Amino acid sequence: MYRALYWLLLRHLPAEATHKVSFALLRAAVVVPGVRQALRALFTFTAPELAVRALGLQFPSPVGLAAGFDKDAKGIKALQTLGFGFVEIGTVTAEGQPGNPKPRLFRLTDDRALLNRMGFNNDGARAAAARLVHRPAGVVGVNIGKTKRVEEADALGDYRASSELLAPHADYMVVNVSSPNTPGLRNLQAIDKLRPLLIEVRQACDRASPLRRVPLLVKIAPDLNDDDVDAVADLAVELKLDGIIATNTTINRDGLRTPAARVAALGAGGISGAPVAARSLVVLQRLRARVGSQMCIISVGGIETGADAWARITAGATLVQGYTGFVYGGPAWAKRISRELQQKVRAAGLTTIEQAIGSAAPPNVQAA
Repeated sequence: MYRALYWLLLRHLPAEATHKVSFALLRAAVVVPGVRQALRALFTFTAPELAVRALGLQFPSPVGLAAGFDKDAKGIKALQTLGFGFVEIGTVTAEGQPGNPKPRLFRLTDDRALLNRMGFNNDGARAAAARLVHRPAGVVGVNIGKTKRVEEADALGDYRASSELLAPHADYMVVNVSSPNTPGLRNLQAIDKLRPLLIEVRQACDRASPLRRVPLLVKIAPDLNDDDVDAVADLAVELKLDGIIATNTTINRDGLRTPAARVAALGAGGISGAPVAARSLVVLQRLRARVGSQMCIISVGGIETGADAWARITAGATLVQGYTGFVYGGPAWAKRISRELQQKVRAAGLTTIEQAIGSAAPPNVQAA
């Protein structure tokens, strides 16, 4: 039904307005008595085979919602009714900001993709922290980025401010240095800049949450070359990070079905969805081979089906996330993925999906 509605109506409406209205309607619906329970019954698929222990947390399912959908922690309760094993909010910046001028979100329907140049539009870390105080139970990650007006040289202080406000309310924290839509942000992926940044955020999280160590991850771009992927992996091991999220959107425009002239007319931005899938898988495989079997890797980028999610998990992903696949797949997307994963687990003769993690991964090639 959703797919028919999408093709007949939704794809013809402005992408950002459609997101805003549909998300608002979902949030409004779950406050009506009985609706939240009804949505959970309709869209949630639970199975003991899908439980995953990672980051010191218990995930009922490895299928999560990536950052970007709920930037301000306004709809966690609503999103939890749609079958996600965890929800990651953000990207949140220390200061509230409007983001880039509209229009800034576009569908590339022929490619099952989105192009966005949102620019970290959000209400700021203080506002998000106030909402997270009242967050529901369930695993919630917090993704933080750099405020646009802050110069690269002052990025450490900017990330520190966000970390101190948000760490007490996060089940895990993610340092986002990989969006293409904030000028200079991807420069922070260079190891000489990333090392002090991650050290600063780790220390800030520990100060803000002295009684509970908040797991810390870094999110990287698919456009890093292989040597830089290896360097980030080695740094994550060196600093004892809890995990890596791979990958963010791409600025690569090669191989798209959408006519090049139309893509060019839409302008700058990162592309998510199916065009990122192949590179996201390669980066995942390289990371897992580099960091070994213990570190948590969350794979995101072009996951549309249970088969896609299974391929990532057997390649070494501890958990998976979706965003564009969810947009195109509709409210039952996470339920479909979870049901298909359960079938994969049973067909492989396993008792839990944890046994499948990295079962098809290449040997460890981490440098000594």
